[in-house]
Order: sequence, then structure tokens, then C-alpha cells
Amino acid sequence: MTTRYYTATSLDGYIADPDNSLDWLMAVPDAGTATGDVGEFLRGVGALCLGSTTYEWMAANEPPESWHDNYGDRPTWVFTHRVLPEFPGANVRFVAGGVESVHAEMVAAAGDRDIWIIGGGDLAGQFADAGLLDEVIVGVAPVTLGGGAPLLPRRLLSDQLRLVAVEQLGQFAKLVYRLR
Repeated sequence: MTTRYYTATSLDGYIADPDNSLDWLMAVPDAGTATGDVGEFLRGVGALCLGSTTYEWMAANEPPESWHDNYGDRPTWVFTHRVLPEFPGANVRFVAGGVESVHAEMVAAAGDRDIWIIGGGDLAGQFADAGLLDEVIVGVAPVTLGGGAPLLPRRLLSDQLRLVAVEQLGQFAKLVYRLR
């Protein structure tokens, strides 16, 4: 079982623009190619984890029935201090507090499959701070935003990260780093 943060980022390291929009990502001509391996990745995922901003973006930009089409009945934890809308039929738990106790629940629910931290960067950083993040996978888009939500707002130095894979997916560079 591995806890993975898998996301797209701009070349200058942002996962959303200053308005928390992903329009920049959807405008990249090969965006579908870059996410083409998500289906294969998802087959190995037993539990999902999101921050409230990521979840709210999904709720505002995806049709309600898309949750089950995209993620099935995988148990999902959303970290928030607010009341958020629910996707009909989604297996979602809204939680607050530290990631450590919730991670243990996610591990139990995932079984022998992985945990996917979909976003955001600060949530992935909390898992890294707690020593619970095993891998960072990023699809680097040919876009610069100049500001927005950072990929991973933590100081992780080269002795903590090991590059294990590089792949070109259309206009995207997919980078896979393991945390030590």
C-alpha cells in the first residue's frame, strides 16, 4: 500500500490559478492524453483523499453522476471545516483535524490497494509533514501561471525525494518521485 499525491501542475509549480480555476489545464491541447493513464492508476487505488477546495471545484464543474463514473464506490475522505454539498451516491466522509488518525482509516479501507491524494497541495504537504506521503506524481503542463495554489507548499530537499520515472504524455512531462 502506497500513499500517492497525483496531480497536474503548471511549469512554474501551481495546481490552480489564483481564482482556483483549472481552465488553464483544460485548455492544453493534450490534456486528455496526459490523463490517459489515470484509469490504469485508479485500478490500483482503494481510497481517495481531497481537500475542500479540490472537492468544491469538482462539485461546481462536474455533473453529479460523474463521481461514480470516475471513482466508483471507493471510500473518499474530504478534509474540511465547512459544510459541503454531497455527490449523490458517493462514498464520501467529511473530516477535520490531523491527517494521522484519518490515514489509518484510509489504510484499512484501501486494503492492499493505494491511497490517492487528489489535491490540494497543502493537504499533500500535511501528509508529507506526518511522514505518510510515499510518492509524488506530477503531470507538468506547458503553461506558466505566475501565481495560484502551489503544487506542494513545503520544503522538501533532494535528500528527501528520489526521481524514479519520467514519461512524456503528449505535451506533459510525467515525473514520479518517491519520498525517503
